Amino acid sequence: MAVGGERVAGDAGVLGTALAVVLAFSLAQGSWEWFSTYLGVTLLAVVLSFGRAPVPEPGRRAAYAWSLAAYSLVVGLCVALTLAPALQRWDWLFPMPGARRGCVESGRYGSLRTQATLGELAGRDADALAYMQREQSRQAVNDCLAATTTRWLPVYALGAALLVGAGLWSWARARARRTAAGPV
Repeated sequence: MAVGGERVAGDAGVLGTALAVVLAFSLAQGSWEWFSTYLGVTLLAVVLSFGRAPVPEPGRRAAYAWSLAAYSLVVGLCVALTLAPALQRWDWLFPMPGARRGCVESGRYGSLRTQATLGELAGRDADALAYMQREQSRQAVNDCLAATTTRWLPVYALGAALLVGAGLWSWARARARRTAAGPV
């Protein structure tokens, strides 16, 4: 939509926000896959390309604060979607040793459960049993890490939102000071 020859950016920003929320809820089930990184980057591109960072206006401080919070939270959600698979897989990015140790124990339990489930069939093909135990262990660990990641993802999203909000607020303050100082 154009207004006086200038494109209005709010519609695409609202669309990006809606997509981010829908995708976040739909992807929060099960293991975080790399497709969520693609979706997060795509939504970030939509929000950053078509959404406008709020600009403070005299006498509208509350409106600016709400707009800044909304914009920052949406960007934080997109960043969280982008990082989710990496958080699940890379312990240096998600340093939760207690949670990871618990997930390894879940994997061990999955392996033992497979052996118990197969019962006397396990003695017939040791290679097949070993393969199924590895697969069940891997699946149990992945499910545990995915659940842990999903539980902690809002913290990462909020952290990203706070960084974005603080950065935009600082940038707006610096710009206002430069404008108030006049041409140098």
